[in-house]
Amino acid sequence: MAKGYWIARIDVTDPAGYQEYVAANAAAFAKYGAKFLVRGGRSEAPEGSARARNVVLEFKDHDTAVACYHSPEYAAAKALRMGRAEADLLIIEGYDGAQPG
Repeated sequence: MAKGYWIARIDVTDPAGYQEYVAANAAAFAKYGAKFLVRGGRSEAPEGSARARNVVLEFKDHDTAVACYHSPEYAAAKALRMGRAEADLLIIEGYDGAQPG
């Protein structure tokens, strides 16, 4: 079964306030078994537009990734992010088929 992922691109406008969101989202991420694959770090955008912060979270499958987003735990965290950051978030199913080579 293919894993599920959140791919988030974020511009933080209130760093101190954003930390409240970071602390609060831990409850949802723990409940749904999320694993950080990317959490900030260096990045470049050789094509298209970029945001200052990038995050990739892995879940056991797509349905779990969607359930986490719609959970009451994440809704509470997301409310803390509003007005403190601009974000793009994609929930996507991973690929576990044939690879090149």
